[in-house]
Parts: sequence; structure tokens; C-alpha cells
Amino acid sequence: MTEQHDAADAAARRWADALTLFANHQRHRNLSPGTISKRNEHLKHFIADTVEGPWVVRYDDIVQWLDARRAAGWSDNTLRVHRASLSAFYRWAVLAGHTTMNPTVELRRSAEYQAPPAPWVEPLADYSRYLMGLGRTRTTTETRANAMRRFARENPSLGPWDVTFDDLVSWLGGKRWAAETRKLHRDAMRSFYRWAEDSGRATTNPASRIPPIRGKGPAPRPVMDDAYHRALAFGTSRERVALRLAAEVGLRRGEVVQVHSADLQQAADGDWSLLVHGKGAKDRLIPLPFSIANTLRALPPGYAFPGINGHVSAAWMGRVISRLLPPGVSMHALRHRFATRAYNVDRDVFTVQQLLGHASPATTQRYVLVDDETKRKLMNTLAGV
Repeated sequence: MTEQHDAADAAARRWADALTLFANHQRHRNLSPGTISKRNEHLKHFIADTVEGPWVVRYDDIVQWLDARRAAGWSDNTLRVHRASLSAFYRWAVLAGHTTMNPTVELRRSAEYQAPPAPWVEPLADYSRYLMGLGRTRTTTETRANAMRRFARENPSLGPWDVTFDDLVSWLGGKRWAAETRKLHRDAMRSFYRWAEDSGRATTNPASRIPPIRGKGPAPRPVMDDAYHRALAFGTSRERVALRLAAEVGLRRGEVVQVHSADLQQAADGDWSLLVHGKGAKDRLIPLPFSIANTLRALPPGYAFPGINGHVSAAWMGRVISRLLPPGVSMHALRHRFATRAYNVDRDVFTVQQLLGHASPATTQRYVLVDDETKRKLMNTLAGV
């Protein structure tokens, strides 16, 4: 009990110091006393409901707090101003160097977070904890919870245990989504209601009969060389590391952020490899070019991209890198670049599959762009030209 009190006292001191520094910063920027006072009041509402210090708060913590406040009867406007105050506080904290990651970064995008109807708040919080307990990654947990949160927001008259099979398929059918997006939401529905039935919260699983969603995957879209080199030129040192890990090693954004000094392994011949923590908790060991290995070894021990919760989030990394690339081009396109270049070395799709961590070579094929020159050369060879 004494240890718990000591921890709570330490967290309270850290919050008090942070609020004082934040207020000084706002006064230095000539913000009005009323604005400073209101923000302080909003932050204290959040502090009253958390036992953590300011620099270990996560995105999930804030989302669940906002959900709970909505369930307690707070209006949309009240939620909005509290969300704005939290965002202002953590923007300042990052710029001032108190933390390396802003847990409210998703909240500043109006379409990213909106609280679900009250009956969904507790089930979604329990479902998120269940996924984390199973060892699902934070990215997977947030993605599935956000998918269900979206369904709940768009069907406010339905409680979670009132939903029928027809409600789910009708909602999915009304979306003009790509197959991958539709599959993501279908998988979230099946996972959520399987958990609800297994835990006794629901007597039936309305999502169990939703058929598999198949469709042609997106065409390969590798980043062009000039765009990649431009991104390297304008990126910071850490951003260049992330760019190279995606474009020259083929890592997903969620794998990039998990790179840790302990994952570097040296063979007897001196070559270096990286233990990559892939999707579905599937690890793979891949060889590293010397230049990238040396760059990673030169970083401080620990995560290559440290954040509040150990490392920065995959979503944050994706946004940062996408800003260095042409409009509409995502970080994932760097992985397509790697796949295309690796395949064109000796046309070995199975080796590329293993390097990318794909379960099937069919998935790898969707990443590889075969250029017109290669096709023409093959046709001329067959024709005996």
C-alpha cells in the first residue's frame, strides 16, 4: 500500500510540475489568463481520473477516458474542448523535449476519434484489454477497436447486444470500400462478437456467418527512386533510418518502430542480421546491409524510435514518413519498392516472400511491379528476336 501511495504521490508531483511549466509557456506566448485557466481546469479533470504521470499516458488511455466521460453525460462540445486542451498540452510537451511522442496526435484529426454511444463504451474497453491480454499488438488492438467504434457511432440506435447479422452485412454493404478495408472491418466484427460470446456477454454471434471477403489486391505501387532520394535528403537522421528500413530492408511501419538494439545479431563471419517482430507475433531473421547495420549500432541502446510506451506508434511513424513522400504516397509504398527491387535481382519470389514475412507467395506477387522493359525482353526471347 505504501508503494502505491508513493507512486501516486510521484505522479501527482510530475503533473503539478508539468502544469506549472505549461502555464509559464502559455503566458510567454501571451495567451489570455482565461484560456490558461480553462486549459488547466480541463487537464485537472483528466488528471483526477488517472494514476499515471504525464509522460506515460497513451492514446488508449485518453480514448477510454473520453469514452467514459461521454457515457457519464458530457456533451460533444465539452468533450471537444477537453480534447483540445489535452492536445495543446502534449504538443507543447513534445516541442519542449519532455516526451518524444504525442499520445493525442490521432485526436487532432476530427475523423479519427469520436466517442461511441454510451452502451458500447465498457464493452469496447473490455474488448481492447482482452486483445492486449492475448498478446495482440497495440496496432492490431487499436485498429479492431476503432473499426467497431465506427460501426457503433454510425448505428447509434443499436446497443452491442442488439446487433443482428442483417445489421452487420447491411452496414458493410453500404460502404464503397476497397476489399482490404472491408475485410478489416469484417475481421473486427468476427473477433469482437466471438469474444463477446465466449465471455458470456452475448448469447449469439451475429458475425459468425459473414462470408469471407475476397478481392483483387491493390496494384504494386513502389516509390520511385527520385522521390525516395528526395525524402532521404529532406528527412532528419532518425527519419532516414526509418526510410531505409522500409525501402532497403522491406519492413512494415509496425516492424520499423519495434526495432531494438537487442534485435541486432552478428554471425561468426561478422555479418549482421535483424530479428524482425512481424504481424501476428511472427518473428523472422533477415540479413542487414552493413551500412544499415552500422547505422543502427551507432544509435543509443534500446528502441531505435523511442516513445512514451517504449516506442513510437506505427500510425505516428506512417504519418511522419508519408509527409516526406509525394502526395498520396504512403510509407507502405517503400516496402513495395523493396519487393520490386529484390525480385528483379534473380526473379526468386520465394526468397522475397521470406524477407517480407508473407504467408503466401501470392501476397508477395502483389508487391512486385514488373517493368515494361522486362516484359518486352521476355517476349523477344520467346520470339527468338
